[in-house]
Amino acid sequence: MNALITRLWPRAILHIDMNAFFASVEQRDFPELRGRPVGVTNGEVGTTLITCSYEARAAGVKTGMRVYEARRLCPGLIQRPARPRVYAAISTRIMHALRDVSPDVEVFSVDEAFIDVTHCQRLHGSPEQIAHLARARIHEVSGGLPCSIGVAGTKSTAKIASDMKKPNGLTVIPPWETRERLADVPMRKVCGLGPNIAEFLSSYGARTCGDVARLPLAVLARRYGVTGKYLWLACQGKDTEPVTPDVAPPQSIGHGKVLPPRTAAARVIEIYLRHMCEKVAARLRRYDMQAGQLYVGLRLGAPHHEDIGQLFTLPYASPDGQRLFELAREFLRRRWRGAAVTHVQVTASQLRSASGQLEFFPAADPRAFSRFSAIDRINARYGEFTVAPATLLERSTMPNVIAPAWRPDGHRQHIPD
Repeated sequence: MNALITRLWPRAILHIDMNAFFASVEQRDFPELRGRPVGVTNGEVGTTLITCSYEARAAGVKTGMRVYEARRLCPGLIQRPARPRVYAAISTRIMHALRDVSPDVEVFSVDEAFIDVTHCQRLHGSPEQIAHLARARIHEVSGGLPCSIGVAGTKSTAKIASDMKKPNGLTVIPPWETRERLADVPMRKVCGLGPNIAEFLSSYGARTCGDVARLPLAVLARRYGVTGKYLWLACQGKDTEPVTPDVAPPQSIGHGKVLPPRTAAARVIEIYLRHMCEKVAARLRRYDMQAGQLYVGLRLGAPHHEDIGQLFTLPYASPDGQRLFELAREFLRRRWRGAAVTHVQVTASQLRSASGQLEFFPAADPRAFSRFSAIDRINARYGEFTVAPATLLERSTMPNVIAPAWRPDGHRQHIPD
């Protein structure tokens, strides 16, 4: 028994990273793509890679690269349209299966998760053995998709470890080896390091975790407070950030869309804004929420390259896409001066549950609630915007994407057709 106790880690965290997740799903489902360079884009006509297979990466192709750039590096690149619902369904199965290993699972994104296995060591064995168990469960429920796993004593170190061997690697960094193993790891590998902090650290000659660990804590804490302290500890494998299975209710619900190049026609911009307003209103109704504020924003193209936006106060009434759009048009009249627009954004914030709330400013039409309810039921059954304002017949045909905040359960799980 004493021998077993000596092998227990005081804290053991796994980081699961599904390798080139969307591209791997495409290769799994379409055998003719296996072993070939694949780039996944948002729709058939998408211009930017959401992800790419390891065969494409071997030729220098990277996520976020324009398709034309990728094809210069890899002429044989096969472009595939993303299938968000398929990816979300597979991710959901994976995340739920990981709870068979440990109940303490934090979904970090659609293709990443942290698992706290500290209290499972007597049941499942060493942290490395548990990692093999987790991989077997993933393989079983995903149809053999590859993943890399990092095993360490903290979340930040586990995430760094999972990136060390890809694809399908397993890296174990025991707590007592952490500081030495992290010493030469570039700071850019540490999750949570923004460009401003990186530039600040470089002014001190700190470019690796070891460099940062040798700095006095006060250097980072004075400038960046809690974040600075976290980074200083993370570089030594001493941060204590917990795995948090519970997902907090959203603070905001928003939708954005990229416009075609050089879009400067008011009607086109209005259609995109109306599209986003209807999507935001529908999601608020779906989750029985009301909003106290609405942000409407545009990203301007060349030569401006700036974001403009406006925040409006809402009356916590039934979410109505038409009313939101009226505010969006007011914003256009006030702030837009005809410049080309590359992106629109509509975000509702200051959210609260509508259940049991009396509307101080009820909808002018007492039948509005029944109308919205009927429309939402039809769209839920037959597809998003089966019933919609006629203006949206001219909306973008680009499909929806999985937002970074997506989770397999609760308010953040929704991916429309």
